[in-house]
Amino acid sequence: MSALPLVALVGNPNAGKSALFNALTGARQKLGNYPGVTVERKAGRLSLADGRPVELVDLPGTYSLDPASPDEQVTRDVVMGKQVGEKRPDALVIVVDAANLDNHLRFALELIALGLPTIVALNMVDLATRDGLELDAAALSRELGVPVIATVAVRKRGLDHLRTELEALLNGAPAPYPATAQPQRDFDATRQEARRIARAGIVRETPSRRLTAAVDRVALHPVAGLALLLALLFVMFQAVYAWSEAPIAMIEGLAEATATLVRDSLPDGIVRSFLVDGVINGVGSVVVFLPQILILFFFILMLEATGYMVRAAFLMDGIMAKVGLSGRAFIPLLSSFACAIPGIMATRTIADPKDRLTTILIAPLMTCSARLPVYAVIIGAFIPARDIGYGIGLQGFVLFCLYLAGIVGAMLVALVLRLTVTKGASGSFLMEMPKYQWPRPQDILLGLWQRAVIFLKRAGTIIFTSTVILWVLLSFPRVPDGDPASQVDHSIAGRVASGLNVVLEPIGFNRDISLALIPAMAAREVAVSALATVYSIDAGDDEAALEQSLGDRLSSQWPLPTALAFLAWFIFAPQCISTIAVTRRETNGWKWPLFMVGYLFTLAYVAAGLTYWTATAMGLA
Repeated sequence: MSALPLVALVGNPNAGKSALFNALTGARQKLGNYPGVTVERKAGRLSLADGRPVELVDLPGTYSLDPASPDEQVTRDVVMGKQVGEKRPDALVIVVDAANLDNHLRFALELIALGLPTIVALNMVDLATRDGLELDAAALSRELGVPVIATVAVRKRGLDHLRTELEALLNGAPAPYPATAQPQRDFDATRQEARRIARAGIVRETPSRRLTAAVDRVALHPVAGLALLLALLFVMFQAVYAWSEAPIAMIEGLAEATATLVRDSLPDGIVRSFLVDGVINGVGSVVVFLPQILILFFFILMLEATGYMVRAAFLMDGIMAKVGLSGRAFIPLLSSFACAIPGIMATRTIADPKDRLTTILIAPLMTCSARLPVYAVIIGAFIPARDIGYGIGLQGFVLFCLYLAGIVGAMLVALVLRLTVTKGASGSFLMEMPKYQWPRPQDILLGLWQRAVIFLKRAGTIIFTSTVILWVLLSFPRVPDGDPASQVDHSIAGRVASGLNVVLEPIGFNRDISLALIPAMAAREVAVSALATVYSIDAGDDEAALEQSLGDRLSSQWPLPTALAFLAWFIFAPQCISTIAVTRRETNGWKWPLFMVGYLFTLAYVAAGLTYWTATAMGLA
């Protein structure tokens, strides 16, 4: 154990601690691990103004003394004097980001309340000034009761003043002002105090920063902020229908013209059936929903680029805490709206294993983009395209409710899991709020282009392959000439679907739905192409049937309770095979993927059944 005075650098992540440590110690550093844990110990020698050496240790960044990871545990143990092989620091240097005082001072107050000799390094003041914020270090010192030194670590500004204050502190000099931080304060009270002190230290602030603060008072408000978030989502889903009508009609017209050209150019037979029923009608029935997917992602990209998405995560943290999850789960779940695969992989950032496992298990309940074609074709077929209020379309409202049902279902499942198979305490979550900014049009366009390429590749590979395999199974064996039997009923796929329908018929599903659910395990969009292929083959040479769109065929052949049950099924239906494989990899075994598939199938069956039985009892037709 070193006989030199020990000074610990501590603070939030991204406060510039490492830069300040390097500036103060230079090359006189040594690295190693703390005893018993694989957490890096970074220590160096600092010379005070009088030449006396001091050992300086750079502690891992953390947001509070309530640890959520091994790194944060080490920081807490060191400052509390509980770390094995490490004495308690003789003094603390708390490094805070001058441009983000609201968040950083909360932890500073928690540290000051410990009663150790403390200095606050008000770091990166140059960047704060650049952003239009001028701070008074003396005013902050009066409020905090400890010395506050303005520094710019990367330019070695303020370091001599810091050394002088640290020397006086280690020599026992009293603090310049009475300490105001009180121990054992609750989180909200400490946060409010941090905001008050941050405002007291402001000398000058540009109108843009004041506008940001004013907007955040609404965007981050527990009631008004949640209402704003729901309103944005509502507008987004209204736009998915209102803005996509024209481009969808163009794609449908192109697909129909192509199908007509092939029919007129080729004689009746296997080749024509393959091109028309399998490729054009099958794959085309999914590609037609590309405009809706791009509109959805346009809004998501805009919310991310403006800086609002992080605010949404902050709002959701309070709701998620009530079901046993921390805000750390929000980003993986948000990613799952695009696809559950990157969402599940993003759970690696969650330190608590039970919290991470719960997030993995509920990620498939987030409504991924693959569900949108399924929702869109059923809503378009059965929900009237009419307004239910000024500028509020019924179809967009139903889509909004489906997405909301998935979120509510995920939260309820998370609550049950946290009370049973993944029982454990949820961790705290703090985050940095980025500045509001105008999105760059080129970034938005690039994001939409990438999403379009991903979707079209998926249509050209997984969906195309699944549809072709289904066409083969629907086309063979061929119905003998003169036999009045349906080709679908006579085919291999039709016979398999008829057997499966024994299980699914009680919840209102017919043979065609049972058939579509099998290839949908490859990708959920395939359910749409499967239905299109089934009805295309079933139509045969019936010109009137061939001219009907998929939505028209569904509305004429399905009762409304069946359609509603089909929507309810896809809210909870198990994810694609790729998602199951990723879950196996992330959980190192088959136990949890099989559990996930089992509970999702059960939920989907029960939800579809309750929907069908309720709608039937209400007399809906």
